[in-house]
Amino acid sequence: MDTIERKKTGVSRRGFLGGTAGLSFAVVMGASGFVLLPEAQGSTAGQTIGAWVRIADDGRITIVTPAAEMGQGSMTGVPVALAEEMDADWSMVTLEMAPADPQTYGYGSGRKSMGIYGSRAVMIYFDQMRLAGAQVCKVLLNAAAKHWAVDAATLATEPNVVVHAASGRRLGYGEIASFAGMPDGMPAVAMADLKPTSAFRLIGHPVPRADIPAKVNGTAQYSIDVQVPGMVYASTVHAPVQLATPLRWNDAEIRAMKGVSDIVKLDRGVAVVADTFEHAIAARDGLQVEWRPDSAAQGYNSEQALFETYPAMAQESGQGSPVNRTGDAKAAFAAAAKVFRAEYRSDYGYHAQMEPLNAVARYDAAAKTVEIWEGTQAPGSSRAAIASALGLGFDEVIHHQQYMGGAFGRRSVPDYTIEAALVSRAVGKPGKMIWTREEDIAYGMFRPQTLQCVEAALDADGRVSAWRQCVIGDGGGLITSGMKIERYYGVPSLDLEQRGASHGIRLKHWRAVAHPFNMFAIESMVDEMAAEEGQDPLAFRRERLALTPKARDVFDRVEAMSRWGEKRPEGRALGLSVSERSGSLGAGVVEISLDRQSGKIRVHKVWVAVDGGIVVQPDMARANVESGVIYGLSSVLKERATIRDGAVEQSNFHDYEVLRMAEAPEEIHVEFLERDTRPTGLGEIGNPFIGGAVANAFHALTGKRLYHMPFTPERVLAALKA
Repeated sequence: MDTIERKKTGVSRRGFLGGTAGLSFAVVMGASGFVLLPEAQGSTAGQTIGAWVRIADDGRITIVTPAAEMGQGSMTGVPVALAEEMDADWSMVTLEMAPADPQTYGYGSGRKSMGIYGSRAVMIYFDQMRLAGAQVCKVLLNAAAKHWAVDAATLATEPNVVVHAASGRRLGYGEIASFAGMPDGMPAVAMADLKPTSAFRLIGHPVPRADIPAKVNGTAQYSIDVQVPGMVYASTVHAPVQLATPLRWNDAEIRAMKGVSDIVKLDRGVAVVADTFEHAIAARDGLQVEWRPDSAAQGYNSEQALFETYPAMAQESGQGSPVNRTGDAKAAFAAAAKVFRAEYRSDYGYHAQMEPLNAVARYDAAAKTVEIWEGTQAPGSSRAAIASALGLGFDEVIHHQQYMGGAFGRRSVPDYTIEAALVSRAVGKPGKMIWTREEDIAYGMFRPQTLQCVEAALDADGRVSAWRQCVIGDGGGLITSGMKIERYYGVPSLDLEQRGASHGIRLKHWRAVAHPFNMFAIESMVDEMAAEEGQDPLAFRRERLALTPKARDVFDRVEAMSRWGEKRPEGRALGLSVSERSGSLGAGVVEISLDRQSGKIRVHKVWVAVDGGIVVQPDMARANVESGVIYGLSSVLKERATIRDGAVEQSNFHDYEVLRMAEAPEEIHVEFLERDTRPTGLGEIGNPFIGGAVANAFHALTGKRLYHMPFTPERVLAALKA
């Protein structure tokens, strides 16, 4: 029986503007940001129009939001800024996901992007959305002034209402929309025209998230929910050795299996197509593929690289690429009263998003178009990549953005969606591509493994005078983020570099990228120096590291939150670390215990203080930080992927372990410092400090050091015996 799509998704420009009576505003991305234009002016000016605001006669407001939603709340957090400045009644606001059109909805100059990653959505769109909302507000005020024949300066707004205080008259936005004509040109607004923070009703105050009701009642649509008439199901087998290409397989045997309709050869895999997903999986499991030994990962062993290749690279002089060099580190080390040295390691990390990677594609050979349903962090670049893979133009890819069941950086690359489109073209039918969990791990795009060689110098006064750090691994910028010590510590001389290795393993941005392992190394070394000097770790940072003002503030706050100086119960200890990501700065403290028989570390309490500028939505922001804490703990205590002979050894959550609910902290406390500055990123600030804080708490409890992340029970037991 034919099935139909659960609901229509996306919105066209014509459909949006023609959907209801009332006022429609179009936002044009100009050189200085978003500029609102009336529909007629936008067309006359020949500019690309998008991100519309629509006010219906009944006062309902529709805002198209450009922020992809993966559970972090950006779909709501971004348009709140626009609604604030136009004085919208949030209960009357409906949000629509923006089409995949970066030139209209994107940010940046030149080649624009709609990519939502690095916890930057609210930060990037904040000013532009506020300016857009202020223009809508001015149009409404001017229309009401004309209607009443009064000076617009005598009017004010309340939620969804224009008020003339002198006469007591009031006009709802819907009433204004019913009679107002569009002006010849939109009123100018500047940053100085925007509300002061003291006047905010929505920014800084919790509002209901637009995605929550549908997610609770089950009507939220993910791409895995999409059904289209005549749809088939597909699943791909990729080579055990990443990026190897298929030669041949047991074709006749698989085609004879129940429900199988086709087998499609892909560049890096073989896709089985069937009438149901169950039949596709059964056939996929029966595939016996011979792979061409043409992968750069052939014979690669991650443990050998981490313990043999990387240490050898650490001894090679003059082989690194500078990340940051300030002062004269060579002279500072030569004159140092004391020098500390240590090596730190971290393993590959998998994204572990809950929703399997999947997409739906419908290729139309006659029209030479492909229609796509997917949840992606980067709708524009995904659409472009699909077009390139199929030899189509950008406009020939019809894209429907869906919700995402987790992403963490992985869903900014549409390889699985491209496979869905290629399969649909090959079989002449709409197709739903679903990768199994085993396939996603085996063909994963990992956070790189690394080795950090760290040296720090103390001068005659006991201050940290110089810092050397070399990070070794594959991935370029994927291993260097989080090395910007100068953002929180005033070390006079820095010599930070990377040394690259190439292994043929697929790599990808992972929540907070390289910050978690680089800050683990930095903060572990700082704590080691403090212990050697016989000083409290927090006092050492204050007195020996010249904290920046922001760093001093967040450390002061977390000290008070955690009652840092108080004695803990027997068998408990505290550890602390700084945290930095996407313009935000934080400090965190953890309280741990240890089962010395099993080697299991348990984190009981977490305190985090964050300077993230204006916090647009406190509840969402707090949830993001808490999520980062849990994600970070999982990676620090459990998660590791290893490669042997070019193949990933783990296959599912039984051997790629993630934190379970019973292992989560009993308490997580998050506080934001009040700032009247632009928002900075908060989606990843809860992750980077965890490694250093847990390792430092472990030393406070045992007197032993942990140098390899994650801190598995085996490694903990080995450290206790060291």
